[in-house]
Amino acid sequence: MSECPVCGGIGWIISINEFGQKEAVSCKCRENILLKQRISFADIPPVYKETRLNNFTLSAYQNPSEKRIATAACKKIKTYLDYFSEYKKSGLGLYLYSETKGSGKTRMAASLANKFLDDGYVVKFATSSRILNAIKKTYDKDSKQKENELLEDLATTDILFIDDFGSENLTGWVNDKFYHIINERYINKKLTFFTSNVAVEHLDYDDRIKSRVQDMTYQIPFPEESVRQTQARERNKKLLSEIL
Repeated sequence: MSECPVCGGIGWIISINEFGQKEAVSCKCRENILLKQRISFADIPPVYKETRLNNFTLSAYQNPSEKRIATAACKKIKTYLDYFSEYKKSGLGLYLYSETKGSGKTRMAASLANKFLDDGYVVKFATSSRILNAIKKTYDKDSKQKENELLEDLATTDILFIDDFGSENLTGWVNDKFYHIINERYINKKLTFFTSNVAVEHLDYDDRIKSRVQDMTYQIPFPEESVRQTQARERNKKLLSEIL
């Protein structure tokens, strides 16, 4: 902030409002710093930093029936966004699922996370295993963050994305930690989005967690086709054509 020629580094400027009264308003430099802080906290993987809803391509799906499922999923998500303010009030997020890895679930979730980040929300994006590892790190004697502080961050952030939900090895400890996070978000109507390789009813978590997830999300099936594999084949084909 010290380099800002407008506010002199304090982050605020004095403005005259419509009633002729002086008031402090946020300087652009402060808004930029807050944006950087939100982006850092969101922790969206670098590979998905530029993904947006308008570059989610349905043409990547080769199987006609799977493309129809992808098209239906995109329409449901668009409808959700059209009525987002209502869903936000009720705390209803989305649960994107398919058994096939690389079917576009994470890419879609990241696109939504980027949209909400662009809209000014505080967003957190993490895989379920990364959340558990972060909790375990708080047990280290040199940890700068306590467990209750991390759990509070996860429970209170505006919008939480949990990627690969249900992929971790299940223990009583894992159940307890996820129930704490999910239940806190549920009772406070905080939006939570999930991606998973299994439908909610087939999750290995205990019934408390499954019940909460069902109540706090709208479940949307994704195709059983790996666009990741298709795209990899296309890249390899292009590379070979350039070499030969």
